Amino acid sequence: MSDDLIELFGKFSLALGKIEQCKEFVFLIPEVRTNMVYAKKDAATRDDVLAVDGRITVVRGMPYAAGRPRLGASSHMARLIIELAKFDSSYRAGIDFMNNPAFAEWLKQYCAEKGWIFSVIDRSNEPEEVKEKECGSMPWKVAEAVRACGGVAPKMFYETGAVGKEPVTVLVGRDPIEVVEQVIEIAKRYTAKLSSQSGV
Repeated sequence: MSDDLIELFGKFSLALGKIEQCKEFVFLIPEVRTNMVYAKKDAATRDDVLAVDGRITVVRGMPYAAGRPRLGASSHMARLIIELAKFDSSYRAGIDFMNNPAFAEWLKQYCAEKGWIFSVIDRSNEPEEVKEKECGSMPWKVAEAVRACGGVAPKMFYETGAVGKEPVTVLVGRDPIEVVEQVIEIAKRYTAKLSSQSGV
């Protein structure tokens, strides 16, 4: 195994271990489940992107990787990180998690606090010819996220739901350890907020 692949798998495995130990992250896992990706430098296809085979699910109340990290295991998130890297090559890792209007509003304020660029993809603006093309939405979606925040690649973004599509949030970063540490902080902060509101 090359040094690049050792680094890829090593950082990914460390990050995955951190996620699996964070009970608060369970509350952010969407119905379609979560995936995390880490792309090789200059990744061109999904086979250049490491992801969790089978995604991250919930077992006995804790996040749990359904399969092992594998190159080519993701389609959607792999294509997303490849497209985003065309606008900012430092973004090689990403994770997706749930979205709803209240959470989106909280995330917007959280990003402002952190100084992160936050964006929204409005799927209602998606051209019909893009929708009809197999796997054709991703270049449009990423370009739309970048356009919506003034031509800069966002640190975090979400897309409004389309027919048959669950709305999800995406957080990106330089490597999976950075991304996981950030999403764990989000999970802990948001669940603490919910607990305080419910009086628990």
